[in-house]
This record gives sequence, structure tokens and C-alpha cells, in this order.
Amino acid sequence: LRGGYPRAVLASSPRAAMRWLRDYLALVIERDMPLLGMNVAAPVMQRFWRLLAHYHAQTWNAAEPARSLGVSENTVRKYLDFMSGLQLVRQLAPWHENLGKRQVKSPKIYIRDSGLLHYLWGLQDSDALWQHPKSDASWEGFALEQVLHVAQPDEAYYWATHAGAELDLLMFKHGLRVGVEFKRVDAPKMTPSMLTAMHDLKLDALYVVYPGERRYAIHSPKAPAGVPVQAVPLSNLASIQADWS
Repeated sequence: LRGGYPRAVLASSPRAAMRWLRDYLALVIERDMPLLGMNVAAPVMQRFWRLLAHYHAQTWNAAEPARSLGVSENTVRKYLDFMSGLQLVRQLAPWHENLGKRQVKSPKIYIRDSGLLHYLWGLQDSDALWQHPKSDASWEGFALEQVLHVAQPDEAYYWATHAGAELDLLMFKHGLRVGVEFKRVDAPKMTPSMLTAMHDLKLDALYVVYPGERRYAIHSPKAPAGVPVQAVPLSNLASIQADWS
């Protein structure tokens, strides 16, 4: 709920945490960004941040934010790249294979601190978070940041086709192709999209990160032979790193 900034985590209440996050974002917009060369009116940048929150865990389309802000698509991309450079926003690039399929070519957008995202969504407590229609997207972004921190891949992408197949995270490390799916369910199972990704991308392993307590193998007769598929609790991500040691 509160994200990872120490003053938000240690605040006396969730509401106090959200007030601190509000003030922090205002400071970034009104002081830090101009000092770093991004001179944009504060109300415009506040609106841009709320648009970013709308796109969290979705593919980016510059046309809609550009129309909303009354600027060009190139200007909106400049804003986005600037936020990514400050490490406040993650642009997860798309991966392309020569598959004869139409593949998505826009990045996915994540606000890297979950507390900042929840402030922008107007959430004040845990009940509001879990009742929010995009709570799954919030959990995906949080889990993604933890996996990347633990795994430290050489490269990281996502993959999607216009037919609907998708892989939340494709990591390259030690010459291996490792896929990761994020599922906020009690007991994840194999899905058609996961099978498509395994075959098309020739994965060496696939992990399904979920908010449970037990690591277990996921089996399917349609899966490529010899490719392990494991459900891994978010609280036990160190076991992923151990697999590659």
C-alpha cells in the first residue's frame, strides 16, 4: 500500500503516508524537474502523472495523453522518457520474434513505487486497494520490481501478440530465456497464453509468481518437453536466483 519510500513506510498512518507521497510528488514536479531541465507547468505535469497511473501495467499509446494535454505525441514521449530517466517510471520494452505473427511494439508502463501509484489512484487504505478494479495491475507492478531486483537479468522485456498471447516478463540471463507470469490467484495453472509463449519463444524455464506460500511444479501435456514450469510465491523469489547459480 505505502510503497518503498522510508518516510511513507514509517508514517503514523496510511493517510499520513499518502500526504507525504503527495508532497513528494509536488516537490519532484515543482523543484527537481525544473532543476534538471524539464520546465513544464506544474498543473500539466500533475495531469500527466495521473495519465501515467491510468496506463500502469498497460501498453503505452502516446496519442491519448497528447490529446488530453494539448501537446504533440513527441512531447509526451519526452515527458515519459524524462520520468524513466529519473527511475520513477519503468518502460518495459517489447520483444519481437520472427514468428509470422503481428506482435505488439509499444512499451508497457509501470510506476515503479507502488505507494506513489496508489496516491495517484486516490487510495487511502488497504480495503480501498483490494477493492480497486486495477488492484491486479498494482500487484503485477510490485511483483515485477521485486523479480527484477532479485534476478538481475542481463536484459528484460515483455512479449505480446495482437491475437492475445502475452508473457508478462521475458528475461535473458546466462544465455537462458526465462519467462515470468504474474498471477494474483491462490493456485495458478497453465494457460493457453503461457503455452503459446513457451513454444514461440523457446523458453528455457517459466515461473508463475503468485501471492501464495508453496512452490510447486505446473504440468501440462501440451508444454514443450524438458521446460520446467514452477509456481513461485512472491515471498520466496530468492529460489529463482538459486536456480541460476
